[in-house]
Amino acid sequence: MPIDELDGRVIELFTAEPRIGVLEASRRLGVARGTVQARLDRLARDGVIRGYGPQVDPGALGYGVTAFVTLQIRQPGGHDPVAERLAAIPEVIEAHTITGAGDMLCRIVARSNADLQRVIDLVVAVSGVERASSVISLATQIPFRTLPLVRAVSGTDGGDGGGGQGGSGGGRDGRGGGERPEHAGRPAGEVRRRVVRDARSGSVGSPQAPA
Repeated sequence: MPIDELDGRVIELFTAEPRIGVLEASRRLGVARGTVQARLDRLARDGVIRGYGPQVDPGALGYGVTAFVTLQIRQPGGHDPVAERLAAIPEVIEAHTITGAGDMLCRIVARSNADLQRVIDLVVAVSGVERASSVISLATQIPFRTLPLVRAVSGTDGGDGGGGQGGSGGGRDGRGGGERPEHAGRPAGEVRRRVVRDARSGSVGSPQAPA
């Protein structure tokens, strides 16, 4: 389905910060809360957004070896029964029907090279698999990603999803609660002395520029 620029910004923001609330997202994006919720609902309903779950790194779980295994399958049995049996092996994290010399391509993980042999043996033992060939990934140059597609389709420039009123700061005037505008450009010592004098006169909230 086509998505517009606001859809792209919504997707980018929730991808970067999955735990952000709808209210905060609406503030960042500069649109109404109901608009953000409606966009999320539509994107989920149309299958563009498939979930908000955490992305798990197999390497952090101890599975530091990644390999791609090409399978040749006995055609009378078909691909679906083989895929169902492969799904019972936890180390098989992806499987695709492919064209070319093989019939199915699997991405598998293992704890070590020795453990990889164990996993491959499990894959080859699956009923319907005739032959398997594997290659080990040495490094991931481009991890799985979708945001470049979102940016290309929606016309967004890959910003931080903000651009709304107030930016990402906490102040109502969009300055994030940092330096007060009446203090801008003054030496810190001068501002501090002026605030002390104002505190003594009971007018800290609205210091005046020194003469």
